[in-house]
Amino acid sequence: MSKTGVMKTVYFDHAATTPLDERVLKAMKPYFTEHYGNANSAHQRGNKAKVAVEEARETIAELIGAEPAEIIFTSGGTESDNAAIKGAVNATGKTEIITSPLEHHAVLHTAEALKRKGVRPVYVEPDADGIIQPEKVAEAITDDTALVSLMHVNNEIGTINPLKEISEVCEARQVPFHSDTVQSIGKLPVDVNDLGLDFLSISGHKIYGPKGIGVLYMRHATPWLPWMHGGSQERRRRGGTLNVPGIVGLAKAFELCVEEMQQHRAHFKQLRQHLVTALDDTFGGRYQVNGATEAAVPHIVNLAFPNTQGGLDGEMLLLNLDVEGICVSNGSACTSGTVEPSHVLDGIGLKPEVANSSIRISMGKDNTTEDIDFLVEKLEVVVNRMAKATPA
Repeated sequence: MSKTGVMKTVYFDHAATTPLDERVLKAMKPYFTEHYGNANSAHQRGNKAKVAVEEARETIAELIGAEPAEIIFTSGGTESDNAAIKGAVNATGKTEIITSPLEHHAVLHTAEALKRKGVRPVYVEPDADGIIQPEKVAEAITDDTALVSLMHVNNEIGTINPLKEISEVCEARQVPFHSDTVQSIGKLPVDVNDLGLDFLSISGHKIYGPKGIGVLYMRHATPWLPWMHGGSQERRRRGGTLNVPGIVGLAKAFELCVEEMQQHRAHFKQLRQHLVTALDDTFGGRYQVNGATEAAVPHIVNLAFPNTQGGLDGEMLLLNLDVEGICVSNGSACTSGTVEPSHVLDGIGLKPEVANSSIRISMGKDNTTEDIDFLVEKLEVVVNRMAKATPA
């Protein structure tokens, strides 16, 4: 409890969503009430909204090294993933797509859905750290491959895939390359030309922007057909009235994250080191970090407690921490409520008892070392309490 009698709560689930930055909200507000016109309307209010959209498009394009015409606004990362994969398959008529078992469900479920249309998903196995090696992709590509889709940063364990090297493999075989960069945008430098990407997915609410807005980058002349239809918006590539406040907010949030990227990255590294030191002091060998520790972003830490008496149930660990004022996750927020082990942890070969005892801690720019201390303090209380309640 705080001095005011209200229970202290600390949020460590920023990989699921982030709070809206006040500077972003300020930029968005006029487009809710004052400049509320439809960006496709020909009158003055519509033109004001259209100008805001095109300025945001230019900002986002510049930040990823693209051309403004290559930016398509969507409802978020899930739609962008669907559009990239289905659009490439529809355009090429080829019958295979290559991905990995560690992808976000927006990719995995899309791949599974395409099986009903005769498209075969090919899954490239990661190494023990959760990284997809380029040579494995090279072995998987055939003349029937329509697209390779591999995420930049894994949303559960934070590992970073070598996109540039993978793109070289794809380019050599003339296969389009898509990456879900939802967890890397604003946290790592992302340039579509340097990384060799033909498609890229972005989501606003992961970078202190609004929910319900995203981007699909599509390189000019890449084979692709729209998968949803409607009006003439987005050059007939994505029908639907444009979410002008969301678009303005996404561009502002992305711009701020890029401007402050180095500062935030240094902060996350400090927090991660503080966390590991505190865990070592408190738990010794009773915990482990899942996934890569070097080729990984510093703000996502996936912890397991496999060596605690009787093992721990990650779902109960999460719920007990919530009672103590700690918000964490045991995987992707899109799979909350499930009791199945994380497909990511299973995919990197962890034993069920390890995977089932895991939680994901994802830090934000406003977290402090005091927050880390509070987290470890509550972890110790909860882990020890659960161990005592578990029969030996």
